[in-house]
Amino acid sequence: MAATETGKLSDIWWLVLLRGIVLSLFGLLLVAAPGATLSSLVLFIGVYWLIHGIFSIISIFVGRSSLHWGWLLLDGMIGILAGIFVLKHPLFTAFLIPTTLVIVLVVFGLVMGTINLLQGIKGDGAGAVILGIINILFAIFLLSHPAMVAMFAAFLPITAGILGIIGGVSLIIKAFSIRGSRNESAAA
Repeated sequence: MAATETGKLSDIWWLVLLRGIVLSLFGLLLVAAPGATLSSLVLFIGVYWLIHGIFSIISIFVGRSSLHWGWLLLDGMIGILAGIFVLKHPLFTAFLIPTTLVIVLVVFGLVMGTINLLQGIKGDGAGAVILGIINILFAIFLLSHPAMVAMFAAFLPITAGILGIIGGVSLIIKAFSIRGSRNESAAA
């Protein structure tokens, strides 16, 4: 049964790679031109969260994950709901960017950090553990320094870009790891 599950995930390794490339490019764009991309930030975040949520739910059915399906479902639902909210109310979200996005980033950081940490501990590798720790520490930092929220809003594009690059590179590495396991199982 494990071979069948690995086969399913290895068949879609390119989706993980594509997701990593898109996230890395988005991160690079935010770091390279934060002022020019700030107006598009809300739209991109909404689309990314929506896509991330959909991929998380799809992975319940087609992927092999060391994580319980309930965590993936929670991750997917939060991503989809956050994405839909941001896309349905872009002006409201853009108007309240310092508060709204920081609150969403804190919640998303805590949930995603916990999920990444659990995935890493259960066998998805050190990259998932590192990404989980970074997400959790970032969320705790924002919670413990409310006066920093306004200052953080000014650095939001660069911070999101750095996190995007880290997350994208982690996904690219994971995609090639999945592909490598596919080649190993095909050779055996």
